[in-house]
Amino acid sequence: MKIIILGAGRVGSAVAESLVSESNDITVVDQIRSNLTSLQERLDLRTITGSASHPNVMIQAGMEDADMLLALTGSDETNLVACKLAASLFSTPTRIARIRTTDYLNHPDIFSNENFCVDFAICPERILTKYIKKLIEFPGALQVLDFASGKVSLVAVKAIHGGPLVGRQLKELRHHVPSLETRVAAIFRRNHPIIPEGSTIVEEGDEVFFIASTHDIQAVMGELRRMDKPVRRVMIAGGGRIGQRLAEVLQVSHQIRIIERDLRTCESLTQNLHNVLVLHGDVTDEDLLESENVSEMDVFCALTNDEENNIMAALIAKRKGARRVIALINRSIYVDLMQDSGIDIAISPAQVTIGSLLAYVRQGDVAVVHSLRRGAAEALELVAHGSASSSRIVGRKIGEIKLPRGATIGAIVRGLPPRDIYHQESSGTEEDDTADQPNQAQVIIAHRDVVIEPDDHIILFVVNKKMVQQVEKLFQVNVGFL
Repeated sequence: MKIIILGAGRVGSAVAESLVSESNDITVVDQIRSNLTSLQERLDLRTITGSASHPNVMIQAGMEDADMLLALTGSDETNLVACKLAASLFSTPTRIARIRTTDYLNHPDIFSNENFCVDFAICPERILTKYIKKLIEFPGALQVLDFASGKVSLVAVKAIHGGPLVGRQLKELRHHVPSLETRVAAIFRRNHPIIPEGSTIVEEGDEVFFIASTHDIQAVMGELRRMDKPVRRVMIAGGGRIGQRLAEVLQVSHQIRIIERDLRTCESLTQNLHNVLVLHGDVTDEDLLESENVSEMDVFCALTNDEENNIMAALIAKRKGARRVIALINRSIYVDLMQDSGIDIAISPAQVTIGSLLAYVRQGDVAVVHSLRRGAAEALELVAHGSASSSRIVGRKIGEIKLPRGATIGAIVRGLPPRDIYHQESSGTEEDDTADQPNQAQVIIAHRDVVIEPDDHIILFVVNKKMVQQVEKLFQVNVGFL
């Protein structure tokens, strides 16, 4: 696939790196030559220096025969204009724009073909807010990812000493919680994947990924570790876009404090947030953190635009007694260095965002993609089409499907209504969870004898993203069926 990426910032660079590794033809456009030089030194792609929304620059980048435009610059207006030009001048089939301004997102008609011709509007800040909110809702989880409109969740937890299943075989999980259906999709032990089998023994320190109905997540987590107390008190370091969004969605149900060093931002936060204590100061000020009782916080979230400050603030908060600390860290080398540092969860904004884009690049009917373990692994939701005569999936038992080793079917959701092509992020609503909406969808945890039916949503875990193309081929329908 020929893809043009506008913007070589953190999001654009991370997306380019991910897509290049999948043998796509990538061209990146940016006004800052040094950003492009860094990319070219590491990756096999083309770069163009120039303004992302200028037609001549688009022509140089090859927009005339591009399959997809990813407008990921830091300017909403540039991204909107680029999508409009790509549609009207070059008839680019798929156009995706990064949009940060809530005002635009709240008026989805702006993205229609009559206006700016945006097929999909992605807001990294909104995605990150939802991601962090899930981590706060499920204390103890390393990741909580939704599938099938929120009906199924994939959760990563670290097995700790004293957990009921630690030191036992996986097949005993069913005996511990006989009323719940769940499946362990993967285990990472000392950063190496282990293919889970019934006889696999869970060890202390294992990173365990399991799939279950969203309503059953808390009960299953209790089998792998002692349950943490519910989160009530949250301190947020940084009152920027992400910090403010998180405070907005948590303020009704939690006690929130925000520390922000910019006085004008503090004044704006005070006007817009009604149940939040806004503090003016430096997030790395030990005396300030101590005086504001950081030791009593259930969660401390370091969400400033400065990753060094996030690291320092999180480490100080942990040392001062905060129960759990979360830090936004952009550079992957920093994330690696933070392993076992005291920071409970290091979040890469670019990696959290990438999944929303990958669903468009994947072959076949891919509903959801989540990038895991800093891009090394993936979880996918694919829709099965065809019949027993035209598909290698439909009409077959899971035990008969020849998946590549390292790929695991975790769950099936049957009976979901027909879907449009995922405009969830451009729907204009802050919360798009639909797990509690009434419909007849059935969650089926995967077992060898379960038979795949047409239009089933299949949730898979792939321990190595290099296997994704093999998985996609399994879901392709023979030409005769089409």
